Amino acid sequence: MVMKNIYRDAEHPFAQYVRILGKGKTSSRSLSFEEARTAMGMILRGEVLDVQLGAFLMLLRVKEESPEELAGFVAAARDYMQAPRDIAVDLDWSSYAGKRKHYPWFLFAVKLLVANGVRVFMHGASGHTLNRLYTESLLPTLNMAICHDWSNVRTAMQNTGFAYLSLQQLCPPMGDMIDLRNVMGLRSPVHTLSRLLNPLDAPCVLQAIFHPAYRESHQAAANLLGYRNSCVIKGEGGEIERNPDGSCLAKRIVNGELTEEEWPMLFQSRHAPEEEFVLEDFLAVWRGNKSHEYGEMAVIGTLALALRSLQKAGTQEEALAMARTWWEQRDRSAL
Repeated sequence: MVMKNIYRDAEHPFAQYVRILGKGKTSSRSLSFEEARTAMGMILRGEVLDVQLGAFLMLLRVKEESPEELAGFVAAARDYMQAPRDIAVDLDWSSYAGKRKHYPWFLFAVKLLVANGVRVFMHGASGHTLNRLYTESLLPTLNMAICHDWSNVRTAMQNTGFAYLSLQQLCPPMGDMIDLRNVMGLRSPVHTLSRLLNPLDAPCVLQAIFHPAYRESHQAAANLLGYRNSCVIKGEGGEIERNPDGSCLAKRIVNGELTEEEWPMLFQSRHAPEEEFVLEDFLAVWRGNKSHEYGEMAVIGTLALALRSLQKAGTQEEALAMARTWWEQRDRSAL
């Protein structure tokens, strides 16, 4: 079916942004921060045609987003969301990838942070990629609050120190766009920029990417957005989870200064992925009824990264020691 052209005599206002990205190898370029902010603002307000949106997202996907584009898109999303500024949080934690090979051990790390007084705001999405286990489906079992609006978030943060809000609730147009994954057959820039949203202006932001090349662009974008303490890693499956079977390069911002540090592998040999996800086996590790060498070190390693980013530990060794202590002293009856 061919769409009727109602813009025969005048160019659509959004056409210029598609043209910038799509003029070919020699004439196309990345958007500036302000161009990206304006373009994403138009998208979020519903001022573009579906065909333009599809072309725009896929041109970006092929080119890969620049730090300026990411920062501009995030700025537009933050303008649109108008999140409250009176909800106190310590750490922004994004969860968009879902797990395919290993259990979501990072959720135990989050639970330990909260149990030890760190206020964590988590945002994410679920169902956009087939055959993955998403955070949102597990939170009720872990007694962690799924919220439906900012009022719920405020109450949950005050009562428990943790709140989760889905991207669909946080920014509905972006929630709709991330769900295009199975329509386009490819991930879009929304999968990338959503990790940088930090809606409540947490003083520390953790991010994870799947493709290593995105570490630098995420670090640079966070810097452009003025995030003074940030850490981005190649997380297991794309979630904020340290894989203990390999080394981990953390691209950080510490008090406004860009830096990086390498965390050595915790095991010399690799562990096999799970054959299937069994919820009771996962919970049994927390309860101490079942041991899991890989999982327990994934929790400790992820927790250590968070403690280092929060500046609760001065060295990697101190962070790992503190993480081990928190794990050993966990309330096993909490789950």
